[in-house]
Amino acid sequence: MEEEELEFSNSSSEKRYFPESLDSSDGDEEGVLACEDLELNPFDGLPYSSRYYKLLKEREDLPIWKEKYSFMENLLQSQIVIISGDAKCGKSSQVPQWCAEYCLSIHYQHGGVICTQVHKQTAVQLALRVADEMDVNIGHEVGYVIPFENCCTSETILRYCTDDMLQREMMSNPFLGSYGAIILDDVHERSIATDVLLGLLKDVLIARPELKLIINSSPHLISKLSSYYGNVPLIEVKNKHPVEVVYLSGAQKDPFESILHLIFEIHHSGEKGDIVVFLACEQDIEKAYEIVYQEGSNLNPDLGELVVVPLYPKEKCTLFKPIDDTEKRCQVYQRRVVLTTSSGESLIWSNSVKFVIDVGIERRKVYNPRIRANSLVMQPISQSQAEIRKQILGSSSSGKLFCLYTEEFASKDMRPLKPAEMQEANLTSMVLFMKRIDIAGLGHCDFMNRPAPESLMQALEDLDYLAALDNDGNLSEFGIIMSEFPLDPQLSKSILASCEFDCVDEMLTIAAMVTAPNCFSHLPHGTEEAALSCWKTFLHPEGDHFTLINIYKAYQDTTQNSTSEHCVEKWCHDYFLNCSALRMADVIRAELLEIIKRIELPYAEPAFGSRENTLNIKKALLSGYFMQIARDVDGSGNYLMLTHKQVAQLHPLSSYSVTKKMPEWVLFHKFSISENNYIRITSEISPELFMQLAPQYYFSNLPSSESKDILQQVMDHLSPISTMNKEQTMCEKCPETTEQRCTIQ
Repeated sequence: MEEEELEFSNSSSEKRYFPESLDSSDGDEEGVLACEDLELNPFDGLPYSSRYYKLLKEREDLPIWKEKYSFMENLLQSQIVIISGDAKCGKSSQVPQWCAEYCLSIHYQHGGVICTQVHKQTAVQLALRVADEMDVNIGHEVGYVIPFENCCTSETILRYCTDDMLQREMMSNPFLGSYGAIILDDVHERSIATDVLLGLLKDVLIARPELKLIINSSPHLISKLSSYYGNVPLIEVKNKHPVEVVYLSGAQKDPFESILHLIFEIHHSGEKGDIVVFLACEQDIEKAYEIVYQEGSNLNPDLGELVVVPLYPKEKCTLFKPIDDTEKRCQVYQRRVVLTTSSGESLIWSNSVKFVIDVGIERRKVYNPRIRANSLVMQPISQSQAEIRKQILGSSSSGKLFCLYTEEFASKDMRPLKPAEMQEANLTSMVLFMKRIDIAGLGHCDFMNRPAPESLMQALEDLDYLAALDNDGNLSEFGIIMSEFPLDPQLSKSILASCEFDCVDEMLTIAAMVTAPNCFSHLPHGTEEAALSCWKTFLHPEGDHFTLINIYKAYQDTTQNSTSEHCVEKWCHDYFLNCSALRMADVIRAELLEIIKRIELPYAEPAFGSRENTLNIKKALLSGYFMQIARDVDGSGNYLMLTHKQVAQLHPLSSYSVTKKMPEWVLFHKFSISENNYIRITSEISPELFMQLAPQYYFSNLPSSESKDILQQVMDHLSPISTMNKEQTMCEKCPETTEQRCTIQ
C-alpha cells in the first residue's frame, strides 16, 4: 500500500488522518465549534453525542495516546507491531479502536478487527467501554464473543473475544479471512490458547501478507517476544506512577493477622480509597472474608462502612465491576476491600483503588502427566506478577503497596517471568485442536516455549484411548466430531456415547452442569446445617452426576413456573444455590444441543428415572471417564486411584458423604493432589460395567494392583463373546502401534 494520506474519520475534534495528519492540531477552532453538532460518526453515520467528546478528553490523557501517531505509522509500514506497556496505560482499549480506524480507511477490504483477552470478564468489560468511547451500540459495531455467548452480528467492526474462542474459530476459518487486524492482548499471561495463536499466526501471516498482527504485553516479556518474531517495530509506552512500596518482614508467618492489621490501620487513618488484597488461593479468600466481615461489623460507624468483596475470577460469577470516580456513593463513606488471587490481576479496573496488599505467594495448578492429575502447589509469584499488582495503583494520584515479604525474597525467590500454562497443564484439548487444524495444513506450530514431550505423549495416548485417532495418528471420525464440542475431550466422548445409549438429554445436562461454575453457593458462617438440609432434597442415590440432573430439572421447573426472574433468584437463594451458575448451565446446554442438531446426531426422548436410563447414563459416562476410576480399598472411604497409587476421599458435599454410603467403585470427574485429596462429582459404577466399556489395551497398560487383579477376575468370568471382542479390539489398537502413532508435528 502506498503511503498516501488516508482519512480515518470526519472528526475535527479528534484528528484521524494517516500518516501526515495524525498529529495535526491546525485548523479553524471556531469552525470546529460551529459544525460540532453536525459531525458524524464514520462507524454508524450518526452525529456524535456530547458523551463522546467527554470520553475523548479522558482518552487523550491516557499514556498510550502519545504513541498514536507512531503506532499508526508502524501499522501501515509493517505487518507485525509489538506494544510494551504497563497495566492501565490504555493499550487494551485504544489500540483496537485505532485498528478499526485503519480498517475503515481501507473500506474493510481485508476484514474487521478482533482483539483477544485471556479472561471472559475482561473481554465483556472492554467491549462495553470501547462501544461507549466510540459512541456506537454494543452488539452491533462493537461486540464480544466469549464461551457460550456471542454478542456480535455480521456487521460488527470490532470484536473482543477470549483467546480460546479465536482459536476455535480457526477450525472453520483457519486463515481468519474475516479480519484485517488481529490484536493479541495480555500475552504475558501465557495462556495455552494465546501461545498456540502466537505460533499458528506466523504461518497465517505468510499466507496473508495484508493481515496486521498487534501484540500487547507487559515489558517483562518483550525481549522474548522480539526474539520470537524477529526484527519487528516495538512501541514502548511509558507510564510513570508514584507508588510507595512497603516491605513487611515477618508478615508471612501469620499473613491473615498482618492483612487484618493493615486493613483496619488504613481504615482508621481516614485516607480515602479502596483496598485490594492478593491472597494465595480461593480457600484463603473465604477465610479472609469471614475474618474481615466479622471484625468490620464492630468498627465505629463514623469511620465509614467497610464492604468486603470476594472476587473469584475463573470459577465463580462474582465480578469487581469498575467504578467511575464520579459515581455517586452513599452519604456514609464506603471503602471496599477486594479479596482475590493471581487470576484477578487483570480484572481490577477501578480507579478508586489506593492500597494493595500482596502476600507474594500463590497456589498453582500443575499437571502431572504420569498420574493424569493436577497437583496444587504453593509457590512464590513471579517478579512480573508483583510488578503488575503494583501497576493496579497506576492511575491513582498516589498509592501504597504493602508486600508481606522482604525485598530479598522478591529478588531471590521470585522467578522473573510467570510460567507458561502450556508447561504446567493437561494438553489433551490442545493436541485435539492441533490435530484438527492439521487438516487445514496448519499442523506445524512454532511454540514460544515447547511443551514437555511427556505431556504431549500422554495427551496423544489419551486421545487414542478415546478413539479420537486412527491407525495413522490422524483424527478419526470420532475425533473430528469430538473437536466440534467446546468441552474437555472426555466429556465430548461421553456425549457421543450417549447417542448410542439413548441418553443424550441427560448427558447434555450433566455436561452443562460440570462445565458451568459450581452450582452450590458459598456459605456464610453458621448456615452450613440449613444449606445441607436444603441440598438433601436434590440427592440421588446413584451419585453426584444424577444429583446435578435433579438440581437442573428443579431449576428449570422453577423458571417455567415463575412469573419473574426475581422469583427464580429467591428460589436459588432459599436453597443456597448459585443462580448465575445455573443460568450459565442453561446457556451451555442450549449451545451443546444446537451442536447435536447441527451435526445431526441422534437425540432420544428424555427418560430420566428409569432403571434402564440410569444404566445407560453410567455407560455413557464410563465411555469418556474410564481413566478416572477409584476403589474404596478398606471400606472406610479411602479411595485408591486405578491409574496410580494416590489415595483420596469423597468430597464432603458428595451425595455419598451426606448419606454415609460408601460405594466400592466410583467414577469421578475431578481430582487434585492437595492437602485434602478430594475426588469430586462421583457416581457408583460396577467393575463388570467398567470391563465392558474400557478399551482392553488401556486395561492392559494399567499398573499392577489389587484393583487390577479384581478386574481381571471379572473379565475372566465374562462371556467368551465379550472376551473375543476385547481381543479383537486389542489387535486393532495394540500398544506397539500406539507408541508409533504418538507424534505431533
